[in-house]
Amino acid sequence: MSVDILASAKTKAVLLDAREEKEFKVSHLKNALFVGYDSFKLKETLKKLPKDKDATIVVYCSLGIRSEIIAHKLIKEGYTSVYNLYGGIFEWKNNDFKVMDTLGNTTEKIHAFNKYWSKWLTKGEKVYE
Repeated sequence: MSVDILASAKTKAVLLDAREEKEFKVSHLKNALFVGYDSFKLKETLKKLPKDKDATIVVYCSLGIRSEIIAHKLIKEGYTSVYNLYGGIFEWKNNDFKVMDTLGNTTEKIHAFNKYWSKWLTKGEKVYE
């Protein structure tokens, strides 16, 4: 799913953040649920999801690699409308959409994962720890 489609007022989706907790704490999409990647626990995540397996679920990470793997796990569990956010939170921020800190305030900070992958983040303030 593109960031533009997700940002449109018409898109109602459960947002799952498939980054690590330190990344999520720096910033995340509004109302996103932390599910992690290395720490991902399928059974715990399923408890957070709607019972309706046709509900729209969008999984994101920094660029879309980790979130694609988590999305496939949800599809295997029978969810039918699971999407990977194209370009992840980096693409979201690069398109000037807001991200939130742990207090629910907007922030310019984005955890850039590492120096190599951070080249794809062109806007915002890069944070590495």
